[in-house]
Amino acid sequence: MKPLSLRFLNDRSGATAIEYGLIAALIAVALLAGLAAFGDGLLAWYQNIADGLEGA
Repeated sequence: MKPLSLRFLNDRSGATAIEYGLIAALIAVALLAGLAAFGDGLLAWYQNIADGLEGA
């Protein structure tokens, strides 16, 4: 039983998954912040494109 508990205590594979999860969360927050900052400008840009296509 002792080797099993030592192996469990020395296992670091879960730490990598947590780090990847934190990186993914950081990227998601950055994307949301970018959309919030530039959302109105992008909406106007796409609306101009749509208006141009309607008139074509």
